[in-house]
Amino acid sequence: MPHSEHEGPVVKRQKVASIAKAKKSTAQRSRIFAPYRTVGLVSPTDVPFTSIPLGKTTFQVTTSTGRSLQTYDLKRGLNLVFMTRPQTPFDITATCAWKQSVIAAWGDRSNGASQQGIWIFQRGKKVGDLELPSDLKEPIKQIIAFGSWIVACSTTRIEVWKSTSGEHYTTLYTMANRQGDNELTGGICTMPTYLNKIFAGRRDGWVEIWNVSTGKLIYTILPPSPSHGAVTCMQPSPALSLMAISYSEGPLIIRNILTDKTLIQLNAGTADAPVTNIAFRTDGMGAGLDGRKAGVMATATHSSGDITFWDLNDGGRVMGVLRSAHDPPSQDGTKVRGGVSKIEFLAGQPVIVTSGRDNSLKTWIFDETPFSPVPRILHSRSGHAAPVTSLRFLPSDFDGSEAGNKWLLSGGKDRSLWGWSLRRDGQSAELSQGNIRKKAKKTGILASTLSHGPTTTLEDLKAPEITCIACSLNRDGGMGAMPGKQPMWQKSRDPKKSLDAEISGMTGWESVVTAHKDDPFVRTWFWGRKRAGRWAFQTGDGTNASTVTMTSCGTFALVGSVGGSVDMFNLQSGLHRQRFPSKLTPAQARQVRMQQARQADTVVQLQARASTGFLPGVGKHTKAVTGIVVDSMNHVVISCSLDGRVKFWDFLTGNLLHEINWAPMTAITGCRYHAANDLIAFSCDDGSIRVVDVETKQTIREFWGCQGNINDFTFSNDGRWIVAASQDSIIRVWDLPTSHLIDAIKLETPCTALAFSSTGEYLAAAPEGQLGVNIWTNKTMFTHVPTRQISESSVEQVAGPTASGEGGQGLLEAAFDDEASVEDEDQVAAPSLDQLSADMMTLSLVPRSRWQTLLHLDLIKKRNKPKELPKAPEKAPFFLPSTTGAPSLDQMALEAKPDNADKNESRIMKFDQNKMQQAFTGSLQAGAASGNYNQFIDHLKSLAPATADLELRSLSPGTDDESNELLHFIKALTSRLVARRDYELTQAWMTVFLRLHFDIILESEVLMAALKEWKQHQANECSRLDSLVGYCSGVVGFIRSPRT
Repeated sequence: MPHSEHEGPVVKRQKVASIAKAKKSTAQRSRIFAPYRTVGLVSPTDVPFTSIPLGKTTFQVTTSTGRSLQTYDLKRGLNLVFMTRPQTPFDITATCAWKQSVIAAWGDRSNGASQQGIWIFQRGKKVGDLELPSDLKEPIKQIIAFGSWIVACSTTRIEVWKSTSGEHYTTLYTMANRQGDNELTGGICTMPTYLNKIFAGRRDGWVEIWNVSTGKLIYTILPPSPSHGAVTCMQPSPALSLMAISYSEGPLIIRNILTDKTLIQLNAGTADAPVTNIAFRTDGMGAGLDGRKAGVMATATHSSGDITFWDLNDGGRVMGVLRSAHDPPSQDGTKVRGGVSKIEFLAGQPVIVTSGRDNSLKTWIFDETPFSPVPRILHSRSGHAAPVTSLRFLPSDFDGSEAGNKWLLSGGKDRSLWGWSLRRDGQSAELSQGNIRKKAKKTGILASTLSHGPTTTLEDLKAPEITCIACSLNRDGGMGAMPGKQPMWQKSRDPKKSLDAEISGMTGWESVVTAHKDDPFVRTWFWGRKRAGRWAFQTGDGTNASTVTMTSCGTFALVGSVGGSVDMFNLQSGLHRQRFPSKLTPAQARQVRMQQARQADTVVQLQARASTGFLPGVGKHTKAVTGIVVDSMNHVVISCSLDGRVKFWDFLTGNLLHEINWAPMTAITGCRYHAANDLIAFSCDDGSIRVVDVETKQTIREFWGCQGNINDFTFSNDGRWIVAASQDSIIRVWDLPTSHLIDAIKLETPCTALAFSSTGEYLAAAPEGQLGVNIWTNKTMFTHVPTRQISESSVEQVAGPTASGEGGQGLLEAAFDDEASVEDEDQVAAPSLDQLSADMMTLSLVPRSRWQTLLHLDLIKKRNKPKELPKAPEKAPFFLPSTTGAPSLDQMALEAKPDNADKNESRIMKFDQNKMQQAFTGSLQAGAASGNYNQFIDHLKSLAPATADLELRSLSPGTDDESNELLHFIKALTSRLVARRDYELTQAWMTVFLRLHFDIILESEVLMAALKEWKQHQANECSRLDSLVGYCSGVVGFIRSPRT
């Protein structure tokens, strides 16, 4: 057999051919947006994480995000190092880290998967797979690798492969007397020093010991009592032959496998919350009163977010309980996920790694002094534990570029507010709502650390679910805003307490305001400090808050309520500043009643309305306020409501200025404002979006087509598009100038929230029922996209972004994406380069740099003139050869010119004068004779700036009019003006011509007459061109304006 490796040095690989372009997917694509990636996913599934030591310095932890895996490095603070590609065809059901690889099983036919498989990844790339038996129809729930075997556990059978070759070895079938008793509810595990042996936990409480090499059942461990129920978890202990087994009715036993005797039995769980995770500490510390003994065990359950630590010495006791290590499941069903999915002590380390069903991965360390049986948090990576309900890109701050396109704010049903960094995942963070654990201890929820039963949920200590987000960074002070410890979310300010306006005026104040579900208070947040703010503003009528907004200056927050009130608060002082409509004093109320009495007559009332408008103190909305907008100059406040009315208020006085009434045709469900265009868009319950010009108060556009409710909508960054997501799972894009539907993205599930970045690069969308946020890139930022109208019938389902970014396009990748197969119907055939019409002024195709260089040729020559004469290089010794390839002195002497060379040859005039005169002067004289100077102009266009300057200098006045080249040149330029062609070249050539020959022209009456004729044509064309440019710019500006 020949050697697979070459003998001798390895030859460097060379690129012998261009990289073949990837085949284009036949799937439907969006014309404007390209899928990029999904942010906010850490451990959103029930699949437990898997870990492996990487040398002696660190550990790598791998979690499942659905169809891909994410690997985190513990030494780097749980920094994301790998994401697997390609993503699996269906959801991942089990994982296992083994040596340098990660094994992942995917596909569950009970959840609609048509196929399943097992893939092997290394450093995020797929390197192989394992062949599954053809009769396997059950999903794989667990994978373990030990010795020379890879073992996978499904519902009632165990598959075995050889780890060296990946060949399927055998299948182990569990048997049962009753149907369902052979289900492997406790999974499988191994025991150190037990060669080729695996343990399988069954529904009937039995633990079977199998030899995978022979495929035989060796022994069956029976439960201490038939009432213990099914096996839920098994874990070998550091002590040889001892294994912890937990049952569904709550008991947990430590069993000696060799003697088949129970050593310790604990009531670690209950029938409602059985133990589903067991871990043993392996560094020989942690137990005893001083923590210097071995024997620590940790248990957790899916039904709670607590982790219980046990001291197994002297029969076993509870050492402590880590309360709410992960969020518990919500009380109102499965809306908010929770519970612990897996716990694991790192080998030889006082560190425990936990993952929760709340989309989080955490590490805890035992290093507190004095000794504490409960660890402290070391690292944490997490995201939303419930679907996202609201999105908002952080606006540009005073620095302009740092935060304008980097941060995305999101609120979810898990009562949290997150800030996602689109540049670095490690910078993403949840905005703090205070020390929740400390509050819980004060209220008695976490008062006892020894009880291990089900605990009260901590969700009541957080602010309610966020429904609306408003932000402005103009007054944000960053990390230094309001230094020191500040009270959080004060619902009422003590009037005796002095205001801290002076301090906040120097350091800045809150920059984010949120409205919450079924709560009358809106809350403020410090973005720079990533924590809750000082104020909680209550609605004016005491009903629940429905919407909130901030002024662009960042000083005021406006709150709308379900009862129809609109109130304005000062964020610096926390004081109430205005109501809309304004609250009248008793004197003002009497004056209004008197005015209403005087207006009893119809004529007088009409005249009063025409002159004074609306009366002070009137105009309050009768139903819930769904949107509030403040213009960029803080002059007008615009509010909309379910009562179908749009009201314009005076910012200072609170009086009603104007009203648009769409009732009873429709109710208004939301509004969005674009300050640059001064346009405001309203979403209505009839499926339409109406656009109103704030200046004229007129409806300028109506967009129809959404089926079902409009969940969210937004303006593009330049105000040319409106992007809307509706309940029919389609994201539509309308073009404001043309009113056309130019793009539509059909997704698998409806989109509940949208946000467009201020720089226009990203579109963020929150799918219904999902924990992550999908990010799309805007292809119009780097390539031309046709904006022709499309029909609703042509909309097809589009593949969205993924957590691994597979199939997505970043800004650079999408910029080089060649979509040649897509027909661009906006392109038309290029017109002829000749004159389109005699009434049009046509410019030349000569590069601008050429004729501009001709105008400033003297200055360029002067600037490029060398400051000193060139110096000869130093002569090398005669015995050294030249390294530059220059000939030696002897060689130069031998190759010297012969004596009979032409000594009269000029070193300056190196061109053939006869040929140049024939080319330039000949074409000029031929044009003068025929009256057509086109050939001469074309020749002059082809000359370089220096050559053209030399030709203009060589023009001769001649002896008569026929030989006067100056006269012919002026006539040639005049004919070009009359033909309305090459306007900019004519100006440049005439400027250089007059600069060179003005003295000769002043002395000749013939030349002066020809020049006056040229000047007359020049003045006429200049005036005509100026009017044409002004007219065209006005028409283009009118067409491009979104108001038209």
